[in-house]
Amino acid sequence: MDFTPEGPQAIPLWINGRAFLTVADGFLDVTNPATGEAIRRVPLCGASEAAEAVAAARAAQPLWADMGMQARRVCLGRLAEALDAYAGHFAKLLQQEALLDDAAASAEVAAAVEALQSAAVGDTGVVGLVLDPVRPLAAFAAALAPALMAGATLVVKPSPKAPSAIYALCELSARVEWPAGVLNLLQGDTAAVEGLCAAAVDRLLYAGNPALGEQVGRIAAAAGTPFETLGG
Repeated sequence: MDFTPEGPQAIPLWINGRAFLTVADGFLDVTNPATGEAIRRVPLCGASEAAEAVAAARAAQPLWADMGMQARRVCLGRLAEALDAYAGHFAKLLQQEALLDDAAASAEVAAAVEALQSAAVGDTGVVGLVLDPVRPLAAFAAALAPALMAGATLVVKPSPKAPSAIYALCELSARVEWPAGVLNLLQGDTAAVEGLCAAAVDRLLYAGNPALGEQVGRIAAAAGTPFETLGG
């Protein structure tokens, strides 16, 4: 989907079970770190888009929780099976954005499949998740699965450097018939994180580089939002 007549393809948000288009004030190019080529772009979102995403997650959470743990595990299992079936496609996206070779990208996808299949149970509520670009898909799955198993719904804010595999997994959740609003994606940078806190997520999680985690933690602390850095 092109938001502008020229330039790389723009990756939209994912809200309430569908691609969500927004006219942002700015865009950030997603570059291939091996070549420096701009291959995609993401809108730099803020408070209004964050409010839409959190509202969708908030509305979906009671029904998702009422489904029961076994039904939620079935949903995660179906997503894991679909991800495994499209492993080559996801590995290509990771190679383009996360500077992974073929073996490392395949291992990243396999780790994400395993995380979805073997989820422990975390805490419920409406969760915001912020990721760095290092292991985007595996870190996403490892944080996503325990929260959803507990009955939480989620808004993920991927790194604008590596958003494509995460967006593709959100699309895949619709193909395996997840309820709308359980999984949402917000594009952007610092303003998007501030927007998640302003929209009153129940807690904010971060997975990735500790230095960036400290910055995200300061944003959460300023807003009074419970914050946790995930290991791994």
